[in-house]
Amino acid sequence: MMTSKYFVFAIILTIAASIATVVAYPHLPAIVPTHWDIHNQPNGYSPKSMIFIFGPGLMTFFLLLTYALPWLSPKQFEVDTFRDTYLYIMLLIITLLAYTYGIVLWAGMGHAVNIGRAIIGGISLLFALLGNVMGKIRRNFYVGVRTPWALANERVWNATHRFAAKVFVIAGLTGLALTFFDVNGWLPMVPLMAAGLVPVIYSLVIYKQMESRGELTNLPSQR
Repeated sequence: MMTSKYFVFAIILTIAASIATVVAYPHLPAIVPTHWDIHNQPNGYSPKSMIFIFGPGLMTFFLLLTYALPWLSPKQFEVDTFRDTYLYIMLLIITLLAYTYGIVLWAGMGHAVNIGRAIIGGISLLFALLGNVMGKIRRNFYVGVRTPWALANERVWNATHRFAAKVFVIAGLTGLALTFFDVNGWLPMVPLMAAGLVPVIYSLVIYKQMESRGELTNLPSQR
């Protein structure tokens, strides 16, 4: 039942994005801005006939990918070992895609919007929400901090994701605070980029510490 709920919500979001495309299409210019620089100036454009790809098209692809990845998972690295968390994460990403697409449509119709603030704020919220479930992710090849050292050892994986959970929440809340106070430029991105890098380094450090203590061989399974 829980599995079907995640897919139902994702399908509803995709349908909503499709309806928004139909409603907005007559009001869009022939060429729609789809990328902005750090000064909130458009620097990338697409024909409005292709705008569907950036919203419902990408969301549909991600929905199909969400369905396919559990089947593609190799033994010992199954997504099914944390299926509800996996589906929650994928739904968060699809929601972010819908949110971003809504901003693109709104801006394309000529409405004033601070693109950088809106998108970075959305990504910051995503990081904070991901942090709340990061510790529940088990070893797999698709979601989480998938470094060679974390994938090689379950204890390293678990330690890395417990640490990453804290880092993601702190980075997400910091990014939200900076966007709330209308800080522009690269500064709001710094905590998010740090959140992506620091757990990687942490996994290497933990692995090497365990290696030096001889704790990497004959470890009992924690599944």
